[in-house]
Amino acid sequence: MENGRNAADAARVVARALVYAVVGGVALLAVVTVGSVLGPMVVLDLATPAMAAWWTVFTAVAVQGIPFLLLGTVVSAAIGAFVPERVFRRVLPKNPALAVPVAGAAGAVLPGCECASVPVADSLMRRGVAPAAALAFLLSAPAINPVVLVATSIAFPGDPAMVGARLVASLATAVAMGWLWVRFGKEEWLPSVRRAGGGASGAVGWRGFRDGLQHDFLHAGGFLVLGAAAAATFNILVPRSLLDVFTGSPWLSVLLLAVLAVVLCVCSEADAFVAASLTGFSPTARLAFMVVGPMVDLKLVALQAGTFGRAFAVRFSAVTWVVAVVSSVLVGGWLL
Repeated sequence: MENGRNAADAARVVARALVYAVVGGVALLAVVTVGSVLGPMVVLDLATPAMAAWWTVFTAVAVQGIPFLLLGTVVSAAIGAFVPERVFRRVLPKNPALAVPVAGAAGAVLPGCECASVPVADSLMRRGVAPAAALAFLLSAPAINPVVLVATSIAFPGDPAMVGARLVASLATAVAMGWLWVRFGKEEWLPSVRRAGGGASGAVGWRGFRDGLQHDFLHAGGFLVLGAAAAATFNILVPRSLLDVFTGSPWLSVLLLAVLAVVLCVCSEADAFVAASLTGFSPTARLAFMVVGPMVDLKLVALQAGTFGRAFAVRFSAVTWVVAVVSSVLVGGWLL
């Protein structure tokens, strides 16, 4: 009888947590969506068209990220509350250098964007996974999952080489960053809580799931908003005439699109369509846009800073950008 009551209580706790998360996510998404429609109208009446454009870009980035952020926090809370550390020790090799490519390949099974990968990687570290393996998963999950690859094939019809190039370059970047962390990473670059077990509150079970879900969604959501605001500001301040200067040079075009991927903050499920529309740029430059974007953009840097600390986010994002550009150039020259 006691076990039955405990099971019923647990079911009520998780049901309530899921309802709160879904209702909160839907409410936030509804507010942002309504704001994206009414905001520019209000701003046009009160200020300038530039401010209306800023509001449109800001809400577009936020609307793209919120559903996947909710998905990621649900997965993160579930991992922290229910999955014991021994599961990861059995699945991943004990040697971090060998665990990195396994974790990178495992990123193909999570159909989410970069907003979802940060809280999941955070939870993996809390459950005892080596940081190098968790970071490889963080980078590969939004870049090589089936949804992204299918979207790329649709955006580039009749060009399977672009799909293959994206897969190879993204996976190579994720594995290379994991190995670089094995060789050069330092524990003090990550907060000590990252090595603690359990959810955000230290609890396990259904109550830990509820507490972790609430903490992760509210915490990461704030940094998503900051990243969206930064991306919108860049879109408004940088003139298009300046961008046209770079299209004539193959090398400058690669660097330009790699920078644009950082500031435009396009969701990984949609960035292939943006890249396909950039017909004035070389295939390698467009590949760089698709490889860099899911791994380094303003909202992702903000999420990493809020989750892992600013010192980590600055170092990790800068090195990832360089590795992703080099990988794109090498794979693009080989396959494209």
